[in-house]
Amino acid sequence: MQKQRKGEGGSKSREFAKPKVVLSKCIEFEKCRYDGRLVSSDFVKKLIPYVEFIHVCPEVEIGLGTPRNTLRIVSFNGELRLIQPATILDVTEKMRSFVDDFLNSLPDVDGFILKSRSPTSGFKDARVYSSVKKGSAVKSKGPGLFGNAVLHRFPYLAIEDEGRLRNSRIKEHFLTKLFTLASFRKTKTTGSFEKLVQFHSENKLLLKAYNQKETKALGRIIANRKSKPFDKIIGDYQQRLFEALKRPPRCGSNLNVMMNVMGYFSSELSKEEKTFFLDSLQKYKNGILPSSVNITILRLWIEKYKEDYLLKQTFFEPYPQELMDINAMTVYCDGKDYWK
Repeated sequence: MQKQRKGEGGSKSREFAKPKVVLSKCIEFEKCRYDGRLVSSDFVKKLIPYVEFIHVCPEVEIGLGTPRNTLRIVSFNGELRLIQPATILDVTEKMRSFVDDFLNSLPDVDGFILKSRSPTSGFKDARVYSSVKKGSAVKSKGPGLFGNAVLHRFPYLAIEDEGRLRNSRIKEHFLTKLFTLASFRKTKTTGSFEKLVQFHSENKLLLKAYNQKETKALGRIIANRKSKPFDKIIGDYQQRLFEALKRPPRCGSNLNVMMNVMGYFSSELSKEEKTFFLDSLQKYKNGILPSSVNITILRLWIEKYKEDYLLKQTFFEPYPQELMDINAMTVYCDGKDYWK
């Protein structure tokens, strides 16, 4: 493998674009939950210095007070309605009107953190009832009215709820995707082919870990960038980038990237070092060690051998180091799919 030019001195902390995130206002910011309480989230508290939040409480925005009688999604002949059982008030159309106006008014954002189980803001686990009557059966679960609109309008952004973000793998993917999209949004505003090439170069290993097919397609767009105006190229690139980040990396893809990185040091490493690292990779594959162990080993070698190309790769620092302890460095190869 041809090695990149080696630099002088240690690596500097990466600069990150500040993501714009729409947040359910009841999470850490305002006591607007139906029962008048504030929803606690250590994750959101940790994010506050690093993210620009846009707060929203759809239920308050349509005129419901705090505290208030609960809302319920009810299925009437296959149509979902948003009802307040205590008053039989149907706020479906009012909510839909607010949601359209709010989403249409948003600037370019990078993600959403929504309230789990909410009949408005939930995006996976809001309950759908068979009737407004007390004790009626739960027919199914799915997104609330606001959450559903978000999923349809922004399917490729970083979208989660505060409950699911307690899971280490979900947090890792969310943060990686969020800060990558923020960086791309910043790149897009420059109108510069040079900045787009830089973005692609610095994210190349990360993108390979996510989706090799789309990474190759992105590379072709970069290679042919002079054949079209910037607006067309950036639009094509964005479409492929969204597809690349749509699903989290598979363990096998992460392993391939880490093996590739080890190749940069093949002539410097001892037999014992190679054996130790390969054993660590196998333990990650078997779900015994978290990915952070292997990443740390590689970062030590990158610092030791001053590989310029690797020093700049976001694969090793996809979001600020200060947020690393949020996932407790415990992302294992467990084979589970949390995004079905």
